[in-house]
Amino acid sequence: MIDLKLLQKDFQGVSDKLIRKGVDISLLDSLKRKNEELKAAKAEYEALQAAQNAMSKEFGIYKKEGKDVSELKARVDANKIKITEALEVQRIKQEELESLAMSIPNIPDDDVPDGEDENDNVEIKKVLTPREFSFTPKEHWELAEQNGWIDFERGVKLATSRFSVAFGMGAKLERALINFMLAFNSKRGFEEVSVPSIVNRAALEGTGQLPKFEDDLYKIQDQELFLIPTAEVPVTNLFQDEILSPSQLPIKMTAYTSCFRKEAGAAGRDTRGMIRQHQFHKVELVSITKPEDSDKVFDEMVQTASDLLSALELPHRLVTLCSGDLGFGAAKTVDLEVWLPGQATYREISSVSNTREFQARRAKIRYKDENKNSFVHTLNGSSLAVGRTMVAIMENFQNEDGSITIPKALEPYIN
Repeated sequence: MIDLKLLQKDFQGVSDKLIRKGVDISLLDSLKRKNEELKAAKAEYEALQAAQNAMSKEFGIYKKEGKDVSELKARVDANKIKITEALEVQRIKQEELESLAMSIPNIPDDDVPDGEDENDNVEIKKVLTPREFSFTPKEHWELAEQNGWIDFERGVKLATSRFSVAFGMGAKLERALINFMLAFNSKRGFEEVSVPSIVNRAALEGTGQLPKFEDDLYKIQDQELFLIPTAEVPVTNLFQDEILSPSQLPIKMTAYTSCFRKEAGAAGRDTRGMIRQHQFHKVELVSITKPEDSDKVFDEMVQTASDLLSALELPHRLVTLCSGDLGFGAAKTVDLEVWLPGQATYREISSVSNTREFQARRAKIRYKDENKNSFVHTLNGSSLAVGRTMVAIMENFQNEDGSITIPKALEPYIN
């Protein structure tokens, strides 16, 4: 959640930054109105409380001087009722403001480039040179079916569209990638954790998926429980409503989970193959840091994901997302896009984001900062999406006869 105190202090400055992210001006006007209503409610309560304090002093003087206090007592009692009512109004206005603020995205960093969508993202650099083929490279779904690695029809039979089943070497490659990624990340200082695939509403509110993106989530019927869309949710919320000691930070974690998304906002996109599935596997990086360390840790996470792709000999590029393409909770994001020769384009395979204190404020994750409690910074990133990594391996390591060579880095992980 954005800092409401900052909003009250500099509404115009915060609004200008949020407009860069595409926030509707009418929503900001509503936020301003709710903020002003809360300030008025607080002023009313404080005025009544000041009057109560003054009458209490006057009451003491009357008693001391032996004066009749009945009229004053009536005014004091009437004012107490007004104070109770004003306090309730203030509570309601506070809840209304916070509820509306929960739907407001994070403020983008000042160095995030302006732009409306992915076409305005800025390339940082390319890593590794794409292979030149002496034949026309096939797309991954054709290679997967030819080699018997992935069965899309049986996935539909078991569930619905955008589900698939891995067989034989496809299943082994999937498992090898998960183990390789976890081992690689562990060597980079990220502690491996294993977390539930089902979380409660508070966890999803903490990392920003709720309330805005409920239509994209799979909900357990008759329960306030959801299948996770990413390991970022349970891993970040491990420290929900906790006060950490400075010596614990930074906390750097890596986790493998299955992820579940309805992809409600992606109808008609990537309907073939494994690019956009309802269930997919992913290895995640999550860090919790002091504010002054978050930029350094952010760079480490980007480098870890890039080095992982390099270890797999997969050409890729790093891209800074523009303001209009930033995710809801992100203040800054670098995407890693892998080269897919079958499509002759780069496609996203990892997204590393610094949310600053946006998630920490929602999830109440703090640390002891000298004599006060301060919000930590939280960061997250894919390292990597397993299905998309399989896609990249199939397309980049294909041979003319349709067979696929296994990258050397994965050989120790496959029998």
